[in-house]
Amino acid sequence: MAHYRGTIGILTGGGDVPGLNPAIRAVTFRALREGYRVLGIRRGWAGLVDLVPDPTVDYSDHVLVLNEDIVNRAGRTGGTFIHTSRTRPSHLPKESVPEHLRTRYQEETNDVTDAVLENLEFLGIDYLIPIGGDDTLSYAQRLAEEGIKVVAIPKTMDNDVPGTDYCIGFSTCVTRTIELTHTLRTTAGSHERLLVIEVFGRYAGFTAMLPTMAGAANRCVIPEKPFSMEHLTELLVADRNRHPSKYAVVLVSEGAQMLEDSSMSFEGVEKDQYGHRKLGGIGDRVAAQLKHLSSRFNCGQRINVVNQRLGYLVRCGNPDAIDSIVPMAYGNLALDLILSDQTGRLVSLHNGCYDSVPLDVVTSTKKVVDINRHYQPERLRPKYETFKEQPLFIMTSDL
Repeated sequence: MAHYRGTIGILTGGGDVPGLNPAIRAVTFRALREGYRVLGIRRGWAGLVDLVPDPTVDYSDHVLVLNEDIVNRAGRTGGTFIHTSRTRPSHLPKESVPEHLRTRYQEETNDVTDAVLENLEFLGIDYLIPIGGDDTLSYAQRLAEEGIKVVAIPKTMDNDVPGTDYCIGFSTCVTRTIELTHTLRTTAGSHERLLVIEVFGRYAGFTAMLPTMAGAANRCVIPEKPFSMEHLTELLVADRNRHPSKYAVVLVSEGAQMLEDSSMSFEGVEKDQYGHRKLGGIGDRVAAQLKHLSSRFNCGQRINVVNQRLGYLVRCGNPDAIDSIVPMAYGNLALDLILSDQTGRLVSLHNGCYDSVPLDVVTSTKKVVDINRHYQPERLRPKYETFKEQPLFIMTSDL
């Protein structure tokens, strides 16, 4: 029987993004070479909830022993081959409690952390590396407080995990948004229309700001600053009428809110275990209002609208260069921390340098666009100034 230096568990939680598999690959390669065994926990926190801690029970559906061959095949691809979920063990609905725990947890909402801790002990996990956004990592912080040795890796297309300038998935999202926006221009220009594109961004507008800054759109509206539909319409109509092909583009964050109607736009009433309803529909509302209001600013002539929600097109498929390189560095940085037994940490990028910060940053602060530094509310576009000594993606997570 092989003797290991220890066992490292790795999991991915929340939405999929390109770059997760390269991160898993980097962790696994380095860990194996340092003498560790690596377990991939399937479906995020769900794998540690659903596992039956009994050596006579097959738990391969919840845990996968990782080796170089497995992670090599997956490492060039998008998504997460160990799968993901939005399970929150501290707030598990009664209907989600697995059968073997139902006599133990019978409330409408249950904190099954004791069962998670038992499963971590059963698997012999010495260090846990969760990869996720602030929801997934907030539960990682809970486990750290319970004594589990956690080193976390930030992942989210919205780039809104506090404590780091960069989260895995953001660059590919921005790249795809720019590409798809430029692709849609041909239709908008052909019909001389306004183009409304809804992008991800529940609380933070980075995924609308950076493509706009890169020239993909004339204007953007973001969650951090409610906007006036009349003002947006006036600006876009003027942009359109100045353009030789008579069209203009606005990027709309899914969490953006109108001054005239400040309610957020949701697809339905159902909430996930982190209390979030699925956003979607603000682009439809903006498009309808632009069509309705446009004649006021266009000599009485209505302007039609092309309306597109990018959705999963920006989070599927293979990672770009940055989302191949940064996950490699983050995975190795996580092993550096483990080798020096520095836990309760979040690997990070700050002003172009790799580092780590205390994990509790994910529960103690929020990361959003600094309106004063980076956004012009009166122009509904980013500020194009003060770039000296700014990081690659301009908008930082200052601590």
